[in-house]
Amino acid sequence: MTALDLSSPVAVVGTGTMGQGIAQVALVAGHPVRLYDAVPGRARDAADAIGARLDRLVEKDRLTAADRDAARARLTPAGSLTELADCALVVEAVLERLDVKQELFRELEDIVSEDCLLATNTSSLSVTAIGGALRHPGRFVGLHFFNPAPLLPLVEVVSGFATDVTSATRAYETARAWGKTPVACADTPGFIVNRIARPFYAEAFAVYESQGADPATIDAVLRECGGFRMGAFELTDLIGQDVNESVTHSVWQSFFQDVRFAPSLAQRRLVESGRLGRKSGQGWYDYRDGAERPEPHTAEKRPAPAYVVAEGDLGPAGELLAMAREAGIQVREEDEDNGTRLVLPSGGELVLADGQTSVEFRDVVYFDLALDYRRATRIALSACQDTSPQVLGEAIGFFQALGKDVSVIGDVPGMIVARTVARIVDLAHDAVAKGVATEEDIDTAMRLGVNYPLGPFEWSRRVGATRVHDLLEELNLRDPSGRYAPSLALYRHAHAADSREGTP
Repeated sequence: MTALDLSSPVAVVGTGTMGQGIAQVALVAGHPVRLYDAVPGRARDAADAIGARLDRLVEKDRLTAADRDAARARLTPAGSLTELADCALVVEAVLERLDVKQELFRELEDIVSEDCLLATNTSSLSVTAIGGALRHPGRFVGLHFFNPAPLLPLVEVVSGFATDVTSATRAYETARAWGKTPVACADTPGFIVNRIARPFYAEAFAVYESQGADPATIDAVLRECGGFRMGAFELTDLIGQDVNESVTHSVWQSFFQDVRFAPSLAQRRLVESGRLGRKSGQGWYDYRDGAERPEPHTAEKRPAPAYVVAEGDLGPAGELLAMAREAGIQVREEDEDNGTRLVLPSGGELVLADGQTSVEFRDVVYFDLALDYRRATRIALSACQDTSPQVLGEAIGFFQALGKDVSVIGDVPGMIVARTVARIVDLAHDAVAKGVATEEDIDTAMRLGVNYPLGPFEWSRRVGATRVHDLLEELNLRDPSGRYAPSLALYRHAHAADSREGTP
């Protein structure tokens, strides 16, 4: 099954920001495009707005004047749904209400031809439920674009329970012909991106709610240590706290209030107070005129330890040994079967975040997972009130000698980046096991849809499925709510990895 022919008219119903963006994508690809909105005059206004954006593309040399003029000639505001009768594809981008969408598609089914592909751009509703209102739901599919649709490459092509393979394939190939990167997924709450991205926000909020660190520090660690484009607090301020919480709540409810997707009480209070982020002037941060952006906690300069003793395999943090030597710190290596740590001159230990807490041990300082320890500009350390000041000082000095800013957070099991990545990896393994999407499509979706530095399976291979599983097991022991219980799919991957490595 191939993509729609460029001569085939495409309709977009709903002319808000997303509807206009989808229409522009189809238009620039070469299709005749019809715009319809239930509010009189909005389709004409939307056509004018799209025309103005095409003008700007010409000004930026991204579109020729001739192509702009041809595109404008193919764009037609429709005064009624009946004017969409000859369209080969109708994409809906109206209000996120099931009854509204179902009624729209009932009307369309009586107007368009039997081979017309019907698609919804819903981000939070069930594709199966929307299509369930149709007499012929086999031709119904989800085409979830990301905002702004003309710029962001990802499109989730969602097959409802009754969607025909031929319809899903045609939608997929059409999206690709439009210059997008489509990924195929089953109809599951949140699809790929909004399902697997929940821990990125939830774990940051959980660290804040436990008074482990402030938003500025958590965001800085996610960016400068984890390699994420933005931290969770600044990103939700950009998205809108109400919008982000609504998606979280929808996914949580759709999974029958599964604790793994539970919303944040702190975010709920933010929404209730009207602090919705940039659009309201206040969110986690203050965007009003004259407001100062808070700085992340950064430790004062401490002397570097003269040496460290490396015991066991540091795994993804192994590069620290070479970096320490380059910084003039003597490194002694010892084989150990019962631990992976750096022993400091004071006798204290530096341990990669493993889901345990400093209060359980004598003078253990945890350090967070980094995307790339050489390129990271900040490292988070976790200690408890009883940790020796000398041990903490040596730990701080060690990473400062490697050229890193150091943020000391509370005694948070799993810290910030490590627990976030572990939960993202777990949800990704679970999604593949349940037939939501392939590993490749999930990695693609998370890199392109939310700009993650690595896809979940890339993270899993880098960190190791066993290490991820064990971290979650430790977290689950300390928070037995089920939030951190590793999935059966992750357990199987970890067990298989252990078997390959000969672990009993």
